[in-house]
Order: sequence, then structure tokens, then C-alpha cells
Amino acid sequence: MLDLNTVNYGVIITGVVAGMAVLLIVVIVLLFITMSKLKKLSRSYKNFMRGKDTESLEDVIIAKFQEIEQLKRIEKENKRQMEELAQSFILAYQKIGIIKYDAFQEMGGKLSFALALLNKSNNGFVLNSMHSREGCYTYIKEIIDGKSYIKLSEEEKKAVDTAVNFNGLE
Repeated sequence: MLDLNTVNYGVIITGVVAGMAVLLIVVIVLLFITMSKLKKLSRSYKNFMRGKDTESLEDVIIAKFQEIEQLKRIEKENKRQMEELAQSFILAYQKIGIIKYDAFQEMGGKLSFALALLNKSNNGFVLNSMHSREGCYTYIKEIIDGKSYIKLSEEEKKAVDTAVNFNGLE
């Protein structure tokens, strides 16, 4: 049992005051930290709002939204144009095969050639130019799905095969 006569109230009061002093110091430190953060936030806000009132800030935001809408329209138009270009490339000649050869034994220098031009679907033509001493003779044959319905010479077949296997990196 605790005897009230032996309790030293001075020690208890000193302990309470010391505890309150420590608590006060902690509160003051927290107050300075909070004031520092508030000052930093206030400075950021002032920089953000410098030269602007609420109406001009609203105008800036509206202008940015209009720019975004304009960019969306431009992107949509660009996509449409790219799709259009992709469709036109299907028909464009994009595969090539060329074979140079001597058409006649008495001629040298490989002045004759077979040139195959095909689109993505392997449709197109093979152009054969045969050079001789008397002149130059040119023939063209249609190619459908990588094949010709007219008999091809060996050089023409090689040119068509090269074009069919053309990958654009050669």
C-alpha cells in the first residue's frame, strides 16, 4: 500500500513538467516542419499562378483541350491516309528480279536482260530485251500469281523466281 505521507509531490510534479517540456519541444519541431512545407507549397502555388487569374487559367485549360481535339482529328486523318497508302502499295510494283545474259553466242558483255516487276500478290510482267548485232528486240509477258501462261525462257524464269522471292533487303 502506498502511504500518502511518504509520497514526494515535488518529484511527481517535476516529472510531469519535464514530460510536458519534452512534449512541447516535439510540438514546436513539428510546427517548424509544417511551416517549412507550407512555405514550399505556397511558393510552388505562387509560381504556378504567377500572372494568371482564374479566368485566364480557365482560358489556358480550354485552349489545351482544343489543341488535344485538333491533334485527335489530325491523327485520325493521318491514319486514314496511311491506310490509303497501304492499299495503293498492294498494287504497286515492289518486287524486282533482273537477269543479265548473252542472248547470242557471238555477242559478249551480257547486254541482254530479263526484268521481272511484280506487286505484293506476285502479279506483273517480265520484260525480255535481247541485244544482237542487228538490233535490240524486246518482249513482254504477263505474270499472274508468279506464273506465266506463255512459255518463259530460262532467263525469264530466273528473273520471275528472283522477283517472287524478293524481300526488299537485297
